[in-house]
Amino acid sequence: MEKAIFACGCFWGVESALQKLDGVISTAVGYTGGRTKNPTYKEVCTGNTNHAEVVLIEFDPGKISYEKLVSFFFQIHDPTTLNRQGPDVGSQYRSAVFYFNENQKKIAEEIKKKINKNNVVTEILPASEFYKAEEYHQKYFEKMGIDGGCGIN
Repeated sequence: MEKAIFACGCFWGVESALQKLDGVISTAVGYTGGRTKNPTYKEVCTGNTNHAEVVLIEFDPGKISYEKLVSFFFQIHDPTTLNRQGPDVGSQYRSAVFYFNENQKKIAEEIKKKINKNNVVTEILPASEFYKAEEYHQKYFEKMGIDGGCGIN
């Protein structure tokens, strides 16, 4: 199994889209990329922690490649809007790929470069501490019986 972390707007919709992919074993929503230890949703929403809302994915590379995951990530949101997806505005909704190794970094940079003709603002950063969001956020759409939403294509 391998891991990936993506940020592209409200983590509810991102998780809902990613967990449906064949080869994705598990997902968890949370926060990363900021400076506050153990941030809460309320703190992240202020923008003061600099964390992004993210989805941590565990996947089987024998069933789905990291390249396919990154390509899907770029398809489900608008990577040209800075700190915004749909109605959600703030640095916590920024577009970012958090890589775990040099191969993941290379793949993400190559895919970004291929589509960069449209001024892609997606950050490609090393994975840092992942803080799992509060339990009520986990699999939120599934719990609520919602399919899609949060600006995710």
